Amino acid sequence: MPRYRLLLEYDGGPYNGFQAQADQPTIQGSLERAVRAFCGEAVRVHAAGRTDTGVHATGQVAHIDLQKDWPAETVRNALNAHLRPEPIVVLDAQVAAEGWHARFAATERRYRYRILNRLSPPGLERGHVWHVKTLLDADVMHIAAQALVGLHDFTTFRDVACQAKSPVKTLDAATVRRQGEEIVLIFAARSFLHRQVRSMVGSIAEVGLSRWTTEDLKAALDAKDRKACGTVAPADGLYLTQVRYEADSE
Repeated sequence: MPRYRLLLEYDGGPYNGFQAQADQPTIQGSLERAVRAFCGEAVRVHAAGRTDTGVHATGQVAHIDLQKDWPAETVRNALNAHLRPEPIVVLDAQVAAEGWHARFAATERRYRYRILNRLSPPGLERGHVWHVKTLLDADVMHIAAQALVGLHDFTTFRDVACQAKSPVKTLDAATVRRQGEEIVLIFAARSFLHRQVRSMVGSIAEVGLSRWTTEDLKAALDAKDRKACGTVAPADGLYLTQVRYEADSE
């Protein structure tokens, strides 16, 4: 039974997250319907990360197991044909190595968060950025964000509904930079807690707005208390941009 590795891009706005639900539109549900329409098989789509409602992806990775040995290009083209006109695209399909798993084999996930930092609200980018009117200091935000890098108990930035066994995670990188009218934040880690990125972004923004100091952000982390978290940034600006695997570097 061949396993196919899929590289996905999607607009999460119209969907109630990735995970399939009987009465709600989801990314997983749409992909599984496309597979069934293509080859008649009822399969489970396994993803590297179950993105939340409204969260987008430019580099999500998933896999499916099919009975027939189809050319990978055929799988990609057929799924894209059956996904029209939904905002979900299979950018690439490959036959996966034996034992490879989209979720469990991942060694790093990267997220990008976009803040539109100007007085006027977004027109073309509505639903794809967080609009913050007050001027943000990206340099100060970047300095403050370094307090979150490393091995920490991230309870403060963990959603109360998170089902992870432990709040202890290692954040490998956190960068903040200004690109014209946008503030772009990038985070890298092997795995993240539920809404961890959005929680960190909102608290880092408090520093950029001069409501918090760098020391306040560090104190919030050290508190290990969800009540110490600042604003939780909206889903609109969050993108899963890359998933890395050890086999890829080899």
